[in-house]
Amino acid sequence: MPFRSFVRLEIPDVILVEPVVFPDIRGGFFAELYKRTDFLAGGVPHDFVQVSLSKSRRGVVRGLHYQLKPMEQGKLVTVVKGRVVDVAVDVRRGGSPWFGKYVMVELSADNPSFSGYRQASPMLPSP
Repeated sequence: MPFRSFVRLEIPDVILVEPVVFPDIRGGFFAELYKRTDFLAGGVPHDFVQVSLSKSRRGVVRGLHYQLKPMEQGKLVTVVKGRVVDVAVDVRRGGSPWFGKYVMVELSADNPSFSGYRQASPMLPSP
């Protein structure tokens, strides 16, 4: 399995994905970003149907992003340069015991990890 762990955070639908990072003699590393079979085995029960890339300058808050049923999407956030504080907020009304709660994780290019979830999520550059 090319992923070290799939860790459910305080909101169980928010999962920190830690890949195995293979050092590369060319001065970098190699890590798998997504592998459906491993994600399913790690408890991430959905496919990702869109891949996006954004770049922000220091101090930018990218905003809350979410979709309503039946158009909801799982999010997978990683960092290729620098670091960010990724926040997931549970905005599901009507029965979610975590409604209104949030979790934060710092993601960085030096320690590749991903956070995946279905809640509203701003991306905040790390101070």
